[in-house]
Amino acid sequence: MDLGEAGDSPWGDVPSQSQSSNTTQDDPSKTQDAESSQQSQTSAKSSTPRGGRGPVRRLVAQPTRLEAVDDPLGPLGPLGGNAGPSADSQADEPPAPPQKEQVVIRTTMPQTSQQKRPGPADPHSIDDEDYDRPTGPRPPPPVQSAQPNLLRTTSQPSVSVEQAAKPSFQITVGDPHKVGDLTSSHIVYSVRTKTTSKGYKQPEFEVKRRYRDFLWLYTTLHGNNPGVVVPPPPEKQALNRFESNFVESRRAALEKMLNKIAAHPTLQHDSDLKLFLESEAFNVDVKHKERKEPIPTESKGMFGSLGINVGGGSKFVEQDDWFHDRRVYLDALENQLKALMKSMDTMVIQRKAMAESAADFSASLHALSTVELSPTLSGPLDALAELQLTIRDVYDRQAQQDVLTFGITIDEYIRLIGSVKQAFSQRQKAFHSWHNAENDLQKRKTSQEKLLRQGRSQQDRLNQVGAEVADAERKVHQARLLFEDMGRLMRAELDRFEREKVEDFKSSVETFLESAVEAQKELIEKWETFLMQLDAEDDETVFYRPPVIQATNKTPGRGDTAVDRARATIDEDSD
Repeated sequence: MDLGEAGDSPWGDVPSQSQSSNTTQDDPSKTQDAESSQQSQTSAKSSTPRGGRGPVRRLVAQPTRLEAVDDPLGPLGPLGGNAGPSADSQADEPPAPPQKEQVVIRTTMPQTSQQKRPGPADPHSIDDEDYDRPTGPRPPPPVQSAQPNLLRTTSQPSVSVEQAAKPSFQITVGDPHKVGDLTSSHIVYSVRTKTTSKGYKQPEFEVKRRYRDFLWLYTTLHGNNPGVVVPPPPEKQALNRFESNFVESRRAALEKMLNKIAAHPTLQHDSDLKLFLESEAFNVDVKHKERKEPIPTESKGMFGSLGINVGGGSKFVEQDDWFHDRRVYLDALENQLKALMKSMDTMVIQRKAMAESAADFSASLHALSTVELSPTLSGPLDALAELQLTIRDVYDRQAQQDVLTFGITIDEYIRLIGSVKQAFSQRQKAFHSWHNAENDLQKRKTSQEKLLRQGRSQQDRLNQVGAEVADAERKVHQARLLFEDMGRLMRAELDRFEREKVEDFKSSVETFLESAVEAQKELIEKWETFLMQLDAEDDETVFYRPPVIQATNKTPGRGDTAVDRARATIDEDSD
């Protein structure tokens, strides 16, 4: 055993001889197999060839042994010393793939990512460098998705699709002229329309309408669209209705009414507006329409079409704070606008009174200039009289412009507030209709419960009451939806009312101020011209205009004026 432990080969590749002899003695039948196996193992492990071990096998394995020989004196020098242990390990382990193929695979991997990430990658970490410097094989080039976006931005229209699809209207009301005899005289207006809507036969057309036709349009649109604030026409006037200033103010108000109706997103699609703008035989078409579809009154309309009874009921108490605040605000705004309109009328009256006073002052100055004999005084007086006539015209024009710019806007919104209040009253009627339908439903349910307690003796009556209850439930549901829809619609209408009010009043005030400034500039220019004439050196040539006398027989050399004739006479006498 000592020889077996200490008698091994110094290289560790030759087993002990005693062990092999003992094995031979114990089992003689396996001696040859053991010796052959030992020889094969010895030939694979030993680094030098040994005699008597099967020279044929050593010759076959010799090329592999030559690669792993430990030769310290070889041409590789100390590098050959490291090949010994690797040879032993290669003998025990399966052959590894060639080193050259591994080098090729490794060269495809980037080295920088291995230096920055020595450990395994964290799947939960998000690093921007992962996208800039990938650790795997090179991905395909990314698809550039910015090019389609650039094309869309360059071809994007300047307006939205809704605005592009929305039809545009340009309506003008003009050429007011009086028609009829003394008892049936009225003013007829020409309504010219230009539109891009496909619902009309032509893009441009013109019809004749009178004031009551505008009233019919307002009443019809108000009944067809409950909850919508319909722009109303100007109020009817019995006195001075053919006066030029009144006719012009009414024409402007009617034109503004039609343009606002045509610009409304709901009212512009109404069939009655199309009938009003396009029909050549308007009166005949209206009568034919009224025979087929009577105009809904205040108590009917959409509620009657749904089979809902519209009753006054108890006094309406507003439950929504938003509508309550708007109603209080509208009442206060109406009072303020009426006070402003009253002040505006007073200012217009004063401007007209100033114009009349300037005319009277001009007449007095002209009369004085005719009495005065001195041309140095009569000339300035006559020029001042002419200046006062110009001032009168400026005051009259400014009074008319104030009415057409600022006064018409104030009057329009006073009437619009009345239209908003009518929408509020329609909402109240919808509320009463809803509660009346609920009360009717409770009555029918009570009758149904009584029949159910009586048993099946009145089955037919019970089926009828059940159908009535179902119909009452349907009416309650429709009335509630109508009330809620009307509330949402009125919120949008009041928001639209506020936006248009700000825009209209801002534009009207700017126009009012511009016209006032222009009128004052014109007056200043006239007064400055008059003062320049007073400061002139030769007053006679500036102000005095001798009368022209038409002579039948003109003497050669004589002028047309009295001064020229006087000078010619003096010259003749001197001769």
